[in-house]
Amino acid sequence: MNTTSSLLQQQLDYLKLPFLKAHNAPLAQQAAQQSWTHLDYLERLIDGQYQQRRQHLVELRIGTARFPVLKTLEQFHWDWPRKINRLQVQNLFRLEFLAQQANVIFLGTVGLGKTHLAIALGYAACSEGHSVLFANAIDVINQLTAAQKKSALKSELKKYLRPQLLILDEVGYLPIDQHGADLLFQVISQRYERGSIVLTTNKPFKQWASIFNNDSTITSAVLDRLLHHAETVVIEGTSYRMKDQTKADSEALQTSGPGS
Repeated sequence: MNTTSSLLQQQLDYLKLPFLKAHNAPLAQQAAQQSWTHLDYLERLIDGQYQQRRQHLVELRIGTARFPVLKTLEQFHWDWPRKINRLQVQNLFRLEFLAQQANVIFLGTVGLGKTHLAIALGYAACSEGHSVLFANAIDVINQLTAAQKKSALKSELKKYLRPQLLILDEVGYLPIDQHGADLLFQVISQRYERGSIVLTTNKPFKQWASIFNNDSTITSAVLDRLLHHAETVVIEGTSYRMKDQTKADSEALQTSGPGS
């Protein structure tokens, strides 16, 4: 029995089945105590190995996604934005837009949770087996510009075209020159109907020309491809990051009294 057990452990090592290696004996003892069938025993072993490997792959996808921090939908403060369509957002987490290769745009001023929701959506996608990449829009342009100077633009572009979901954060927070606009357009146009984009922006679409160096032609081309298959979530309110300061200012006014 010792020889057989040792051989089994070696074989499970070779097959890279760590859960089966660690749990085959304890589960065999439990099976004997609870009168499991052979099939019951096998099902529990295989399910444990499956869950362990699935979790490992999820962790790999999360690492590859390069999220700046991890956020989930459960952590979102629904009571802070003055206006947000909660049902619309929750429906997005069914991830049907990925199968449709459609886009999602979170639109609102700073501090309202746009990036939080974008990361949470990416995290949910990783958990369901989808490849994801998170990137700041300006960082994308800088990386592509550097690659172009090294005659490596095509290979660098693939990094942003390969994932099933690309999260473009903070589009519109800084102006983009003509060259940067052309590069960002390449990413958006080449992903059109091939892969989904989740994008966060603080600018209404009618102001997007100011983002793209006031070039109406490229602005129209970007919006045409981005919005053709897209759902826009509008978030209104004041910055969540300023809530403590706002509360302190309000309390100060109340305690200072008239004429102070």
